[in-house]
Amino acid sequence: MEVIKGGVTAAKGFEAAAAAAGIKYQDRTDMALIYSKKPCKTAGTFTTNLVKAAPVKWDKKIVDEKQKSQAVVINSGIANACTGAEGYEYCRETAEEAADILGVDKDGVLIGSTGVIGMQLPIEKLKKGIELLSKKKGSAIENGTEAAKAIMTTDTCEKEIAVTIEIGGKTVTIGGMAKGSGMIHPNMCTMLSFLTTDAVISRKAMCAALRSDVEDTYNMISVDGDTSTNDTVLLLANGMAGNEKIKLDTEAYEKFKEALHYVNEYLAKKIAGDGEGATALFEAKVTGAKTKEQAKVLAKAVVCSNLTKAAIAGHDANWGRILCAMGYAGAEFDPEKVDLAFESAAGKIEIIKNGVAVDYSEEKATEILSSPEITVTADIKEGDKWASAWGCDLTHGYIDINADYRS
Repeated sequence: MEVIKGGVTAAKGFEAAAAAAGIKYQDRTDMALIYSKKPCKTAGTFTTNLVKAAPVKWDKKIVDEKQKSQAVVINSGIANACTGAEGYEYCRETAEEAADILGVDKDGVLIGSTGVIGMQLPIEKLKKGIELLSKKKGSAIENGTEAAKAIMTTDTCEKEIAVTIEIGGKTVTIGGMAKGSGMIHPNMCTMLSFLTTDAVISRKAMCAALRSDVEDTYNMISVDGDTSTNDTVLLLANGMAGNEKIKLDTEAYEKFKEALHYVNEYLAKKIAGDGEGATALFEAKVTGAKTKEQAKVLAKAVVCSNLTKAAIAGHDANWGRILCAMGYAGAEFDPEKVDLAFESAAGKIEIIKNGVAVDYSEEKATEILSSPEITVTADIKEGDKWASAWGCDLTHGYIDINADYRS
């Protein structure tokens, strides 16, 4: 596998664009388009929140009915959530407008929205935005980057990546872009992820690969514990790489799944590290577990703990908060067997051994915890399974952003 420059336009046959439609923001682009020259098989996972945004319902119907797609239209600023029949009708109008302008099947036009909940979309601005997007779309790396910027809300940076693998002598590419900064606690925030590939792959294989991998990537991040109404991960495959079809339970499938995991984990970590007001990406890694599920439950509890997140913000090696979070996580373990260590680019330091503090330097611990990427490793010494979860520190900046988000 090779990491290459680019995002959603890296795979053959995919184009993208960004436009300023003035949906909510007046000083930046706020609409994006992903377009494929050939119809794509689609796979997707969606929020488990009972309150689902209109575009989530729209996209889920397309994926469930196995419709092929050639276009994804995304807007930022307004989430089109809790908007009733009118909001869903706007999805239909958006799809029809995109189909008419782009010359694609309206039944396969996917839609993504992110932003304020409860507001209706200014549909005429949205339609004009689609026309702008159609004129600006292209396959250059920059087109993908601009699209990644256009879907941002409180994000501080765009999030994109692309990789290539070789399957049967053919180069297969997977690219992706994502957005997310607050309301991040996926259960499949406002988290959106769009993945493109030119692989020839069976629908069964691509759906299985995506659904299983989401559990170990996007579902293992948390910024604030809020599962959004709009969480969506979409994977589009247009088959233009010309490889032999990838099928379930084959060597080619495992290679594709590994590459997809790399892309998803990269984007998930980018979202976690860009949490609203955050200054550090915080990884909790639990090793020595009996089962992977046990490790996942314990790791997720640590990154979700507000007390632990606040300690990370203060560069304070307050390990008691970590052990406490593990204790109420709901997975059994023996606290008197736990080894705990902090690690970053500044070094590694053991904090507790068999559940008891060791003689460590608070100054060195503070130095390690002052890095922009920090890992705490907890070895519970019960087996050989492990899992990681990712979050961020909790600062005053989170309150500053969310206290007046609508205004």
